[in-house]
Amino acid sequence: MKVIIASAVAALVLGIGSALILNAVQEPAYEAFATTGARVGQPGENLVGQNWSGNPAPRH
Repeated sequence: MKVIIASAVAALVLGIGSALILNAVQEPAYEAFATTGARVGQPGENLVGQNWSGNPAPRH
């Protein structure tokens, strides 16, 4: 029984520890893969235009 409890505690410690380490090291893809030639602003801005309401309108 002690081995099962010890393994459960070890799994929790490893899981929490790795989550904390990965959270500290991880960076978004737009920061990780940015180069000097890439002109990427804040993601989500101006993807479809300034006057887009969210509703598709028929083309005239």
